[in-house]
Amino acid sequence: MHHVKPQIFKSDGRQRSGRGFSLQELKQAGLNVAEAKRLGFPVDKRRKTMHEQNVNVLKDYMAKKKVEVKSKAKPAAQRQSNKKAKS
Repeated sequence: MHHVKPQIFKSDGRQRSGRGFSLQELKQAGLNVAEAKRLGFPVDKRRKTMHEQNVNVLKDYMAKKKVEVKSKAKPAAQRQSNKKAKS
């Protein structure tokens, strides 16, 4: 799995990688903590800041994952329904 890390802006203007996404960033992206952890996003409950760049990263990654999940889920669901029909 690709590691997704938020970018944190330090007081002197430089950027660094953060420990996890803040609760506000998750809320803006339409996620709660449980969904974020299930999708593999790191969560930092202590952070209070919200950066629009991190929200966009979350939204883009979720959209990409939904496309991959949808394309892979259909054949697996068809196989299970075929097994039930044969039984």
